[in-house]
Amino acid sequence: MPGSGLAAAWEITARLPGTRVVMLTISRDDGHLFAALRAGAAGYLLKDTETERLPDALRDVMAGEAALPVTLVTRLVEEFRDRAPRRRTLMSSREDEPRLTSREWEVLELMRRKMTTAQIARTLVVSPATVRSHVAAILRKLRVADRDAAVKMMDG
Repeated sequence: MPGSGLAAAWEITARLPGTRVVMLTISRDDGHLFAALRAGAAGYLLKDTETERLPDALRDVMAGEAALPVTLVTRLVEEFRDRAPRRRTLMSSREDEPRLTSREWEVLELMRRKMTTAQIARTLVVSPATVRSHVAAILRKLRVADRDAAVKMMDG
């Protein structure tokens, strides 16, 4: 495929929101899986998937289900399970206090992984200026001075 499959998924789901995108890849990398799901993919199948399984997986996607290998579903669940306590800690119990958007949570998680602005931009398929805007919003909402302080709050 010329260009990036991830960029294609973003473009397809943005222009045709009813379209169900399935990624067929060799990558078992969590970051690639999460990026594909953020891009709107309804499926993420590995190229070593048994060929007999593919028609059923595609039918499932067309029926509104997700198509993910069990090993990747487990890692996806672990990712959310791991972050849940930190999210609850950071979320205010007061309704008048600002809360982080889902994109800000994604940026904060990537900051926690010690990614640079440029690396975060590539991962999320956005510009570095957009990442800097999200980081500024995170710092303002969490009332901290820098990235390290925001990450410490998340890990605390």
